[in-house]
Amino acid sequence: MPRKRNGRQDAIRDIVRNGKVRTQRELVDELHAREFTCTQATVSRDIATMGLRKQPEGTYVLPEDLHLKRMVSDLVDDVVCAGNLVLVKAQPGMASGIAAAVDGADLPDILGSIAGDDTVLLITKTDEDGARVSLLLQRICGLVEEA
Repeated sequence: MPRKRNGRQDAIRDIVRNGKVRTQRELVDELHAREFTCTQATVSRDIATMGLRKQPEGTYVLPEDLHLKRMVSDLVDDVVCAGNLVLVKAQPGMASGIAAAVDGADLPDILGSIAGDDTVLLITKTDEDGARVSLLLQRICGLVEEA
Protein backbone atom coordinates (compact mmCIF):
# COMPACT_ATOMS: atom_id res chain seq x y z
CA MET A 1 0.00 0.00 0.00
CA PRO A 2 1.49 3.39 -0.97
CA ARG A 3 2.36 5.67 1.93
CA LYS A 4 0.88 9.17 2.06
CA ARG A 5 2.41 12.62 1.52
CA ASN A 6 2.61 13.70 5.19
CA GLY A 7 4.48 10.54 6.09
CA ARG A 8 6.75 10.96 3.08
CA GLN A 9 7.50 14.57 3.99
CA ASP A 10 8.25 13.53 7.59
CA ALA A 11 10.66 10.95 6.16
CA ILE A 12 12.24 13.63 3.93
CA ARG A 13 12.75 15.83 7.03
CA ASP A 14 14.46 12.94 8.80
CA ILE A 15 16.62 12.05 5.80
CA VAL A 16 17.75 15.65 5.21
CA ARG A 17 18.45 16.28 8.91
CA ASN A 18 20.42 13.10 9.42
CA GLY A 19 22.32 12.78 6.16
CA LYS A 20 23.93 14.68 3.36
CA VAL A 21 21.53 14.56 0.45
CA ARG A 22 22.84 16.29 -2.67
CA THR A 23 20.39 15.24 -5.36
CA GLN A 24 16.73 14.45 -5.80
CA ARG A 25 17.74 11.00 -7.02
CA GLU A 26 19.50 10.31 -3.70
CA LEU A 27 16.36 11.41 -1.88
CA VAL A 28 14.15 9.13 -4.01
CA ASP A 29 16.50 6.21 -3.30
CA GLU A 30 16.42 6.90 0.45
CA LEU A 31 12.61 7.07 0.37
CA HIS A 32 12.44 3.78 -1.56
CA ALA A 33 14.68 2.22 1.12
CA ARG A 34 12.06 3.33 3.66
CA GLU A 35 9.34 1.71 1.53
CA PHE A 36 7.84 4.87 0.04
CA THR A 37 6.65 4.60 -3.54
CA CYS A 38 7.41 7.89 -5.29
CA THR A 39 8.98 9.38 -8.38
CA GLN A 40 11.56 12.11 -8.78
CA ALA A 41 8.74 14.46 -9.88
CA THR A 42 6.89 13.78 -6.62
CA VAL A 43 10.03 14.46 -4.60
CA SER A 44 10.63 17.64 -6.60
CA ARG A 45 7.14 18.87 -5.62
CA ASP A 46 7.80 17.92 -1.98
CA ILE A 47 11.05 19.88 -2.04
CA ALA A 48 9.22 22.96 -3.34
CA THR A 49 6.31 22.56 -0.90
CA MET A 50 8.62 22.09 2.07
CA GLY A 51 10.88 24.97 1.00
CA LEU A 52 14.08 22.91 1.02
CA ARG A 53 17.17 24.88 0.00
CA LYS A 54 20.60 23.87 -1.19
CA GLN A 55 23.50 24.97 0.94
CA PRO A 56 26.68 26.27 -0.73
CA GLU A 57 28.30 22.84 -0.29
CA GLY A 58 25.43 21.35 -2.33
CA THR A 59 23.39 19.55 0.32
CA TYR A 60 19.69 20.08 0.99
CA VAL A 61 18.61 21.82 4.19
CA LEU A 62 15.20 22.49 5.72
CA PRO A 63 14.28 26.18 5.99
CA GLU A 64 13.65 25.87 9.74
CA ASP A 65 17.08 24.26 10.17
CA LEU A 66 18.68 27.06 8.17
CA HIS A 67 17.12 29.59 10.56
CA LEU A 68 18.28 27.51 13.51
CA LYS A 69 21.80 27.39 12.06
CA ARG A 70 21.86 31.17 11.64
CA MET A 71 20.68 31.63 15.23
CA VAL A 72 23.03 29.21 16.94
CA SER A 73 26.21 29.04 14.87
CA ASP A 74 27.83 32.12 16.43
CA LEU A 75 25.80 32.41 19.63
CA VAL A 76 26.26 29.01 21.26
CA ASP A 77 29.36 28.32 23.33
CA ASP A 78 28.69 24.71 24.35
CA VAL A 79 26.14 21.91 24.17
CA VAL A 80 26.11 19.23 26.87
CA CYS A 81 23.86 16.17 27.09
CA ALA A 82 22.84 14.55 30.39
CA GLY A 83 20.43 11.75 29.56
CA ASN A 84 17.26 13.25 28.16
CA LEU A 85 18.33 16.79 29.07
CA VAL A 86 20.39 18.94 26.71
CA LEU A 87 22.00 22.09 28.11
CA VAL A 88 22.88 24.82 25.63
CA LYS A 89 25.29 27.51 26.89
CA ALA A 90 24.95 30.74 24.91
CA GLN A 91 26.18 34.29 24.75
CA PRO A 92 24.57 36.52 27.43
CA GLY A 93 21.04 37.62 26.52
CA MET A 94 20.70 35.17 23.62
CA ALA A 95 19.06 32.14 25.23
CA SER A 96 15.44 33.08 24.53
CA GLY A 97 16.16 33.65 20.83
CA ILE A 98 17.96 30.33 20.57
CA ALA A 99 15.11 28.54 22.37
CA ALA A 100 12.62 30.13 19.97
CA ALA A 101 14.70 28.97 16.97
CA VAL A 102 14.90 25.42 18.39
CA ASP A 103 11.14 25.42 19.02
CA GLY A 104 10.54 26.77 15.50
CA ALA A 105 12.62 23.98 13.98
CA ASP A 106 10.04 21.56 15.40
CA LEU A 107 12.58 18.82 16.07
CA PRO A 108 10.52 15.70 16.80
CA ASP A 109 12.73 14.52 19.69
CA ILE A 110 12.29 17.68 21.78
CA LEU A 111 9.39 17.89 24.21
CA GLY A 112 10.10 21.49 25.21
CA SER A 113 12.62 24.15 26.11
CA ILE A 114 13.27 26.52 28.99
CA ALA A 115 15.44 29.60 28.47
CA GLY A 116 17.26 31.81 30.92
CA ASP A 117 19.65 34.63 30.03
CA ASP A 118 22.54 32.56 28.70
CA THR A 119 21.31 28.98 29.09
CA VAL A 120 18.68 26.87 27.34
CA LEU A 121 17.46 23.57 28.75
CA LEU A 122 15.99 21.21 26.16
CA ILE A 123 13.97 18.23 27.36
CA THR A 124 13.81 15.22 25.06
CA LYS A 125 11.70 12.08 25.14
CA THR A 126 14.54 9.61 25.77
CA ASP A 127 18.25 9.51 26.53
CA GLU A 128 18.88 8.48 22.90
CA ASP A 129 16.90 11.49 21.70
CA GLY A 130 18.99 13.71 23.99
CA ALA A 131 22.19 12.36 22.47
CA ARG A 132 20.84 12.85 18.93
CA VAL A 133 19.70 16.45 19.60
CA SER A 134 22.98 17.27 21.33
CA LEU A 135 25.01 15.96 18.40
CA LEU A 136 22.82 17.83 15.89
CA LEU A 137 23.29 21.14 17.74
CA GLN A 138 27.02 20.52 18.19
CA ARG A 139 27.34 19.94 14.42
CA ILE A 140 25.35 23.07 13.60
CA CYS A 141 27.51 25.12 15.96
CA GLY A 142 30.75 23.67 14.62
CA LEU A 143 31.64 22.16 18.00
CA VAL A 144 32.17 18.74 16.37
CA GLU A 145 33.16 17.67 12.89
CA GLU A 146 30.49 16.77 10.33
CA ALA A 147 30.10 13.03 9.87
